[in-house]
Amino acid sequence: MDLLVGVSTGVTGPLLSKLSMLLDQEYGKLKGVHKHIKSLRDELTIMNATLQMIANSEELNPQMKDWRDKVRELAYDMEDCIDEFITFVDHEHDGLMASKGFFHKLKKVKARYKIASQIKELKTCAVEVSKRQMRYNIVQSTPSSSTSSIDPRLPALYEEVDRLVDIDGPKKHIIECLTKFTEGSSTQLKVVSIVGCGGLGKTTLAKQVYQTIKSQSSCSTFVSVSRNPNMKKILRNIAEGVGIIGYTTDDDIEQVIDKFRKHLQCKRYLVVIDDVWDTEAWKVIRLALFDNRSGSRIVVTTRNASVASNCSSDGGYVYHMEPLCFADSKRLFCKRAFGLEELCYPRLKEVLYGILKKCGGLPLAITTVSSLLVDQRTKDEWERVLTAIGSTLANNPDVGNMTKILSFSYFDLPHHLRTCFSYLSVFPEDCEIEKKHLINTPSVPQNITLG
Repeated sequence: MDLLVGVSTGVTGPLLSKLSMLLDQEYGKLKGVHKHIKSLRDELTIMNATLQMIANSEELNPQMKDWRDKVRELAYDMEDCIDEFITFVDHEHDGLMASKGFFHKLKKVKARYKIASQIKELKTCAVEVSKRQMRYNIVQSTPSSSTSSIDPRLPALYEEVDRLVDIDGPKKHIIECLTKFTEGSSTQLKVVSIVGCGGLGKTTLAKQVYQTIKSQSSCSTFVSVSRNPNMKKILRNIAEGVGIIGYTTDDDIEQVIDKFRKHLQCKRYLVVIDDVWDTEAWKVIRLALFDNRSGSRIVVTTRNASVASNCSSDGGYVYHMEPLCFADSKRLFCKRAFGLEELCYPRLKEVLYGILKKCGGLPLAITTVSSLLVDQRTKDEWERVLTAIGSTLANNPDVGNMTKILSFSYFDLPHHLRTCFSYLSVFPEDCEIEKKHLINTPSVPQNITLG
């Protein structure tokens, strides 16, 4: 998860505002400065646009990482120089340099020359950074499906039932919502949305529901979406699952939707759409999966409450997933670490409670950490894992899937919230952050609004 891109955009955004202010006010009218400030702003505008483009990339190539780092450091230097320049001009206007003596005038000229030279040098650096990007054709390409890594959510689709904890109650509740009818609604399409943060087990729950009731429908399928969905591919996957034939890769989305409507006209279907990120993707899917008045059912999983409400707006139901309670967290951890539901080693009890507290009831975190302690019985090893939970554990290749799954939520944040989230990393883990302390932290940009 590349937090540094978020930090970089957080630096360049406020700096662009400062440069624009200098040009609009009398600061930039000083001889030899206006032209360089304008050039700086133009170069930085292009750099900021590129940073915004790569901010959605979950992994950057080495060349792009190097370019991003240079832009970030250049932006810090620019901000320092601009702040010094504004302070210098403000002091002049406040009469702090009102002396008419020869030596004082000489100092003022030297100070102006020094700042103008710094701005000119920064402009030269900015131009060189831009030229380097063009010279080496530094671009961030999108990996093709053939080279992309395996979907980290895949294990959740094949989880064994006897390894799960607290699944029966939620599964029964959702099945009841899907199968119960109100007067006159027995044939109406019903959409049930499962919503919750990453790592709660939404995919696992939806898969268990699907396996239990799919035999009640004439056709059914389970399809995973992504944060940046290819809608033609998703519709093709759904089409294959419900038995639609006769389409080609040349068919546009409208033609595919027409084939859906013809094929599903009199069929009772069950479709699970896993991990929907935005309403636009859902709108396209919903055009294909129409209400054929045959008692069809759709299950949607999402991390976004507004997406869930939109999906289930027409007589559907939204199920909010909650973290596991402490007792169920303990059962799940012990099942994965020891193959039993109870802790067999009293000496590990205190460390186990510390680990579970940090996992926060997230099944993904619990199963990931417990997998590191399979067949481990020494207290020292357990304490080492407890201490490592956080940034240290995130760098462990054995927990790569958990890091990727949780990082999806970070990349779904708006750019300004990513920046705010990134700057919180300057504080130690598990510490309470006071609002006043955060505001007075020099590295936190002042354009971040705190409620």
